[in-house]
Amino acid sequence: MNYFILILIIFIVVYLFLNWFAKTSSKKISKYIRLFIIFFSVLLAFLMFYAGRYIFSLPFLLAILPLIKTKAGITLLQLIRIWGLLRVLKSSGRFNFNNFNRANNTQNMKIDEAFKILNLDMNKKYSKEEVMKSYKSIMKKIHPDVSPELSRLASIVNEAKDVVIKSIDI
Repeated sequence: MNYFILILIIFIVVYLFLNWFAKTSSKKISKYIRLFIIFFSVLLAFLMFYAGRYIFSLPFLLAILPLIKTKAGITLLQLIRIWGLLRVLKSSGRFNFNNFNRANNTQNMKIDEAFKILNLDMNKKYSKEEVMKSYKSIMKKIHPDVSPELSRLASIVNEAKDVVIKSIDI
């Protein structure tokens, strides 16, 4: 008997949904679907964050960014590139969010690390203009004028540019 009531409730809910779907305009339906996806993604991201799995919440945030119309002007690919740059810097110990390891932040940068930061292949030979082009494309996204919080990141990219240019001149 319980299955009968459960199936009856499911059929009523499906009937009401399909009735609403048939009477509503496609513009309104797409708006509701977009809001549902955003709400569900944010809810899932908060659940992952609360569960201690912060690293898994980033893909959900990236999935909903194209759905949100922001005035920031940052594209999804630029955000992924900045995230990759932060990952490279954090794994090398050069960029700390909580600044507990300041001694590691003041060491000299290695050439291979500088090439990774500038998104250059170490096995290729680059001219000074090519290095500056890569440097400028990164600095457009992280310049302190764009966001003052990124000043430390900008100084690291400046140091990487100097190291790569010195290695080219040698």
